[in-house]
Amino acid sequence: MAERPTTNWRRGIAEEAAELAAGTLNPDCAGMVDLYPDELLSATDAVLGAFEAELSTLDIRSDEQVFALVERVVLALNALNEAHDECAFETDEREQLCLYIDEALTEQGVDVPALTSRHGLGRYELTDQWRDW
Repeated sequence: MAERPTTNWRRGIAEEAAELAAGTLNPDCAGMVDLYPDELLSATDAVLGAFEAELSTLDIRSDEQVFALVERVVLALNALNEAHDECAFETDEREQLCLYIDEALTEQGVDVPALTSRHGLGRYELTDQWRDW
């Protein structure tokens, strides 16, 4: 399965903590824990977990079902971002989340370029019509 962005974010937190403990990182330069608080990571994992559960039962031949699933995960991430004062996901996080959705769909057998092309979209516009973050 595609690696969740939260896995990458947690890895960054652990690496930063190790650097702080080793004295190789100035504490004034550390910020991963503030950028990715536990509440945000847990809530994001819950949203992505629900997406993965639905993905496993998805009829990949149905564009409507695929788009409905993408819409649900994006709207849930919108709500999460809104709950964090519109600051939960910055540019890098947005790109990771969009890539994750694309990769997860692809691994399930969805031809994302063909899907988006059939609907007059570029491949990387899959989430755009719903995404606020």
